[in-house]
Amino acid sequence: MLSTVASTSDQPPCVLIVGQDAAGHWLVQDNRGCLEGRFISLSTAMAFARSEGHSLPGARIVRATAPLVPTISFAKVEPWETAEHWRHAA
Repeated sequence: MLSTVASTSDQPPCVLIVGQDAAGHWLVQDNRGCLEGRFISLSTAMAFARSEGHSLPGARIVRATAPLVPTISFAKVEPWETAEHWRHAA
C-alpha cells in the first residue's frame, strides 16, 4: 500500500521586505527574522532579495511602506567586542 505525506510547514511563506531605515540605508529583511542585509542602493538591495528568493521556495519580495527597523546593530564595533581582543586576553 502506498501512502502520500502532505508537505506542511509550520512556518509562513517567506517574504523578503525591501525598504529603507530611518537613516536612509536600504535593507532587506525576511518576515521570519532570519535574514537581513544593508545596501547602498535600491538596485543592490533588490538584486540581493532576488538572489536569496531563488533558494526559498514560494518566497515573495515586497517593498516596505514604512521605514524598516534594523535587527542588526550598525553601530561601530568596540575593540573589546572583537575576537582579537579576547584571543589576547586569554
